[in-house]
Amino acid sequence: MPKRTYATKRERFVNVAEARTQAILDKIRILGHCSNKSLYEYEPEEIDKIFRTIQNQLSETKTRFSQKRIKEFKL
Repeated sequence: MPKRTYATKRERFVNVAEARTQAILDKIRILGHCSNKSLYEYEPEEIDKIFRTIQNQLSETKTRFSQKRIKEFKL
């Protein structure tokens, strides 16, 4: 399959971000299937750990979008 070319960086960002976001949302929906207590057994602490881990990763990733790049020192 040939690589797609994009007219602008913005177009590339929108295309990639939409696809990756949708993939993440799909995985979260699938994770939700584990809530079926007739099929799975789990402790509230385990659920808290799962969602705390997801939330931490979301926070770290969001920070990457707002961080200013450190300027390199030059004389």
